[in-house]
Amino acid sequence: MKFSYKNYNSILRPVIPIKLKNAGQEIGYEVLVDSGADSCFFDAAMGEEIGIDVKKGKPREVFGIGGKASLYYLHRIIIEVGGLDYEIEAGFMPNVSGHVMRYGLVGQKGFFENFIVKFDLKKEEIELKPRN
Repeated sequence: MKFSYKNYNSILRPVIPIKLKNAGQEIGYEVLVDSGADSCFFDAAMGEEIGIDVKKGKPREVFGIGGKASLYYLHRIIIEVGGLDYEIEAGFMPNVSGHVMRYGLVGQKGFFENFIVKFDLKKEEIELKPRN
């Protein structure tokens, strides 16, 4: 499956649409496909929208590029990508991508372990092939 890059303030980013699912509830959400992210991280508000009591998850810390620690909570959820469902463990935290960009992150654990990913900046395209 192929997705077009999205333009954010003249910067092209591999942001794709997915759905977050939990206990019969679902919500559409955009995520940055980030090969440098260890795991998948979504905004706490999105978790609450699908019925997750975010702060009841396993608390963990992640460190960003500036060395700042952020607290997140692990939960098992289902993500739907291109019509296919994957059960993953994901982190939920407030303002996951800040107040400027309104998307989550999908990374190595939970996303890259389920897909072969090809980035093509010149074509402004990202291609995903599900692993069997």
